[in-house]
This record gives sequence, C-alpha cells and structure tokens, in this order.
Amino acid sequence: MNEFKSIDDALDFAIQSEQGAVDFYTNLAAGSKNQAMREVFIQFAKEEMGHKKRLQNIKREETFEFSDEKVFDLQIGDYLIDVEPTNDMTYQEALILAMKREKSAFKLYSDLAGIAPNNDLRKTFLALAQEEAKHKLRFEIEYDDNILKEN
Repeated sequence: MNEFKSIDDALDFAIQSEQGAVDFYTNLAAGSKNQAMREVFIQFAKEEMGHKKRLQNIKREETFEFSDEKVFDLQIGDYLIDVEPTNDMTYQEALILAMKREKSAFKLYSDLAGIAPNNDLRKTFLALAQEEAKHKLRFEIEYDDNILKEN
C-alpha cells in the first residue's frame, strides 16, 4: 500500500488510478468487435476521464468540498460472477465488469482512509470512496433497468 505524505500525493495516486481506468476501457473499446459495445466502452472511458479531470481540478484549486452523503448500494454486483474482459463482451458482461471495478476502487479508497496519517487525507479518501460508490450505483441501476427487468 502506498504511503502518502500529503493530500497532493493522495490525489496524484487517485488521478493515476482514474487514468488506469480510462486506459482499460479505451483498450476494451479498441479491441471490441461489436460497434455497440465499443460505444459503451468509449462512454465508460469518458466517464473515467471526467473523474480524473475533477480530481485534477481539486488538486489545482485546492478545494476539497465533497458531499458527506452516504450512497445507497444495491449490491447487485456483489452477487454476480466475475467477468473477464474480452473483445466480444455483451452489454451485461460490460456492466458487471464496470460494477466490480467501481467496487474495487471504493474498497481501495476506503482502505486508504483507514491508514491515512492525518484527518485531511482520511476525509479525502472517504470522499473519493463515496464518488466510486456513486459510480457503482449508476452501473447497478443500469443493470437493474436493462438486464434484470428484461429477464
């Protein structure tokens, strides 16, 4: 686990993590044989790029205003089997993959909050964890609306 000496260190790590997600979804889009899935992955990459830009703005402006709201967790992704990324994924598989990635990011930021050396870093990590929980909830709602209701 990384050791952060400042909020900037933590934000740099979060920015790098978001870039990793952008790269992941961009690579899936590039390799996808299905045009509809390619567009889904491109949209996911754009969302992750938005998260990265938000973190960069927070770092640049030194404003750490986050909501204290707790995000509801439908826990849909918690009960689905893991999906390996492939070039011919279905929309359902893509949503499962996205939910699980967001859950992992939530857990990472929550764990980092638990070992943060000061209260400002702890609050920053908890806020980032809540952001990831929002992303997971969005994918869970999409899954519920478009996959579960169809079956």
